[in-house]
Amino acid sequence: MTNHNSPMTDTARGRCTLVGAGPGDPELLTLKAIKAIAKADLLLIDDLVSQAIIDMAPPSARVIHVGKRGGCKSTPQDFIQKLIISAVQDRQNVVRLKGGDPFIFGRGGEEVEALKAEGIMVEVINGITAGLAAISSLNVSLTHRDHAHGVIFITGHNQKGIQVIDWKELAQTAHRARLTLIIYMGVSSVYKLQSELLFGLPAHTPVAIIENASLPNQRHAISKLEKLSATIERENLRSPSIIVVGDVLTGLKEIGLPAILAA
Repeated sequence: MTNHNSPMTDTARGRCTLVGAGPGDPELLTLKAIKAIAKADLLLIDDLVSQAIIDMAPPSARVIHVGKRGGCKSTPQDFIQKLIISAVQDRQNVVRLKGGDPFIFGRGGEEVEALKAEGIMVEVINGITAGLAAISSLNVSLTHRDHAHGVIFITGHNQKGIQVIDWKELAQTAHRARLTLIIYMGVSSVYKLQSELLFGLPAHTPVAIIENASLPNQRHAISKLEKLSATIERENLRSPSIIVVGDVLTGLKEIGLPAILAA
């Protein structure tokens, strides 16, 4: 019996796959992601997806850039969803290629909900999220058992100018529970982040800022929480950057990484 809800068996229309493109290095793609891209009729591309990954699509594939960057004009989410729905109904194989992982700060959940509402089933292919790639590039564990009992992935970007995260409370929880904080999109609000995190975390808590994680132009700096914003300003670190806060970074000086060490 044919399952008419399956994106792989529905012959009346195309299908949609949300693909995690990872942090940028094309060699970090999964085999499943590469296969999906190679079969695409239409690719809808985030800003942070590298050209090397886009080039894996067949020459006949149509590529539309629909990226969203903080502080810049971006494609409305509703428009992206309508594009996907229209293409699937036109029997196209749509690949929504998203930086990192589709379900970690990528609005993948919103797109799945919109497609399901139209009776369109979606396949999701995970990718390596930038937060993991960033700290791994320093040879640091997110959850080293001597330094951390867990990790929190969190965005520093406020939705429509409204602060929804209590950073003071989060810092206190992280200190008590020994948690590593992985902060996405935090550079633009780093002064406020630093100020509020200092309410719950010691000033000497080590931090790392990793710009363009996994790419040839990756840069990073190691500092202390009390000097986080000064380090970002001095080293002119920009988005896309990941900010890592926690004692898992303690050993960096001892193992002699080629980092920018702020005294």
